[in-house]
Amino acid sequence: MRNLLPILVFLSTLSMGGLRAEEAKASAATNQEIVFSQAPDEWIDQNLGPYLDEVTGKVFYGVEIAKDAEGDPVKLPLVVVWLALAAVVITVYFKFLNLRSWRLAARTIRGKYSSATDPGEITHFQALCAALSGTVGLGNIAGVAIAISVGGPGATFWMILIGLFGMTSKFCECTLGVKYRTIENGKVYGGPMQYLKKGFAEKGMGMFGLILAGVFAFLCIGGSFGGGNMVQANQACEQLVGVVGEGSFLDENRWAFGLIMAVAVGLVIIGGIKSIASVTATLVPFMCGIYMLAGLFVIFVNFSQIGDALSVIFEGAFMPTAIGGGIIGVMIQGMKRATFSNEAGIGSAPIAHSAAKTKYAASEGIVALLEPFIDTVVVCTTTALVIIMAGTYDDPGLEGVTMTSAAFESVISWFPIILTVAVILFAFSTMISWSYYGVQAWSHLFGRSKRAELVYKLLFCLFVVIGSSLSMSKVFDFSDAMIFAMSVPNVIAMYILMPKVKDEYARYIDYTKSSDAS
Repeated sequence: MRNLLPILVFLSTLSMGGLRAEEAKASAATNQEIVFSQAPDEWIDQNLGPYLDEVTGKVFYGVEIAKDAEGDPVKLPLVVVWLALAAVVITVYFKFLNLRSWRLAARTIRGKYSSATDPGEITHFQALCAALSGTVGLGNIAGVAIAISVGGPGATFWMILIGLFGMTSKFCECTLGVKYRTIENGKVYGGPMQYLKKGFAEKGMGMFGLILAGVFAFLCIGGSFGGGNMVQANQACEQLVGVVGEGSFLDENRWAFGLIMAVAVGLVIIGGIKSIASVTATLVPFMCGIYMLAGLFVIFVNFSQIGDALSVIFEGAFMPTAIGGGIIGVMIQGMKRATFSNEAGIGSAPIAHSAAKTKYAASEGIVALLEPFIDTVVVCTTTALVIIMAGTYDDPGLEGVTMTSAAFESVISWFPIILTVAVILFAFSTMISWSYYGVQAWSHLFGRSKRAELVYKLLFCLFVVIGSSLSMSKVFDFSDAMIFAMSVPNVIAMYILMPKVKDEYARYIDYTKSSDAS
C-alpha cells in the first residue's frame, strides 16, 4: 500500500483530464468510424491520441504572455520556467562550478582518483556513456529541427544558454544520486527515488519525500515510454521511410519496424546496467564521431556562411519574427528542446550515474556536468548550424528528422543513408538507457523482483511498436510532458538538499588535493 499511495495521489490530479480524454475519444469515434479492417498504424494513432493530448495540456499549463499575429494567446509553460530558473539558481549557488571544473572532470573520467575496490557496478566513463546514450539521440537531430522550424534560428542561442546552466543542475542531481544510492547484493538502486526518500527523511520530511519519490517514479515510467522510447522509434522509422520511399511496405506498416527494434532492445536490456553500459561505451563514441564529422564537414564546405549563420542566430534570439510571442516565444522553444535533449534537472541521469564505482559522491557529479555541454553546446549546435546554413528550416514540407536529413543531403548527396544508420543507432542507445531508468522506477513502485522487471521490460518493448506507428506531433508532445513533469519533484529535492551536495563537493576536493600531493 505504501508504494501505491504516490500513484493514487498523482492520478487524482489527472482524473478530470481522463474523463475529458474519454469524451474526446468518443467524439473521434462518432466522427470517423473505426473498423477492424483499419491498418494497425492508423488504429493506434486514433485510439491513443486523445489520451496523449490531454496529458500534454495539463503538464504544459501556461500563462498568457502575448498574442500572435492571428490574435491567439501565446502561453509561457510554468514547468519550463520552473526548470530554467532552477538551473540558474543552482549555478549561482555553486559559484559557476560548470565553468571551473573541466580539468578535474577529465582527471576523474580517466580514473585518476578511482580504485577497483570502490563500491558500484561500472566505471566513471561507462556511467558517462550510459547517461549520454540517454541524452545524445534524436533530440539532437529531430528536436533541434523542430525548435528552429517553430522558433526560428534564434532558438539555438537559448538552447546553448540553457545547456551551459544545465551543467550545474546535472552536477547537483548526480551527486545526490550517488550519495543516497542503495547497494543490495552488488546491485545498485539510485536516482531521485532514493534521495527523495532518504534525503528528506534526514530533514524530518520522510512522508513528503516518500510521496514525491512515488510521483517521480510514476512520471519516470511515463518518460521512459515517451521520450526514451516512442520518440526514438518514431523518428528512426521516419528517417528510414524517407530513404526507402513513401508508399513502400515499411511506410504502410511502420509497426513492423517497431517490432524489429523491440526485439533488438529486448535482447540487450535483459542483461541490466552492465550489459547496457558495455554496449553504450562502444556505441556512443562511435555514433557521435560519425555524426560530428559529417556535421563539421558540412559546416566546412559552407564556411563562408558561418558569419551569416551566427548573425541570424543572435538576431533571431532578440529580434524574432518566426514565432508569435516574440522573444519569449523563441526562448520557450529553445529551452524546451535543450531540456528535452540534455535532461538536466529532469532526474534521469542520476539513475545511471548512481551505478558508478566511487567512494565520493561528488566525483560522479563532476563527471556528469560534462553531459549538457557535449549534448547541447556541441552536438545540438552542430545540427543547428547545418540546418541554418542549408536553409531547410524554411521548407514547410520538412519536419523533424527529415529536415536535418535534407540539410545534410544538400552537401553530401548520399548522407541520408549514413544518417539513417546513425539515427537508428542513436535511437537504439537511447532506448536501452531509458529502459534502465524506467525499470529502476518500476522496481521502486512494484518491488525489486525479476518478475516485476520482466513485466516492465515487456511493456517497454510494446511501446517501441506503438511509437513507430503514432504521428510525430503526438509523440513529441506527450514525451515533452512526461519528461518536464519529472523535473517538479526532482528540482524540489535539489533545492532542499543543495547543502548536502556542497559538503560532498568539499570532501571530494580535499581528497583530490591530498591525492595529488602524495
